[in-house]
Amino acid sequence: MLYYIWPIALVVASNIVYHICAKSVPAEINPLASLTITYLTGAIAAAALYFILDKEPNLIGEYRRLNWAPFALGIAIVGLETGFIYAYKAGWLVNTASVVQSTFLAAALIFVGFFLFKETITLNKIIGIIICLIGLAFINH
Repeated sequence: MLYYIWPIALVVASNIVYHICAKSVPAEINPLASLTITYLTGAIAAAALYFILDKEPNLIGEYRRLNWAPFALGIAIVGLETGFIYAYKAGWLVNTASVVQSTFLAAALIFVGFFLFKETITLNKIIGIIICLIGLAFINH
């Protein structure tokens, strides 16, 4: 059970820290300049954890297994983080921006899962999307 729960707990905890940090980026700095430090820090942390946690580290060997996804993920992450920093600079509240984007993201991923990964769209998922959209109306009014 813990094996199933700990990754989501890590995502939630990391997202809390992420939004605190994104909202706290100084208003006078260009978000992309700020992200260069963010990614340098992230690269160092990822490399350190790789060498600490892997029993037989071989980073070059791992790199040989790469496909297009890590490169596209890097671009997507820049878009995600830049978008949030600009949203907070534009005045979005930390307790609203994430909920709004997460709702639209959840609805979009239902269809991404269906079209790209052949996941089923159930009545419960459709009802869930409707409930999320109703929740957006309440949050934003």
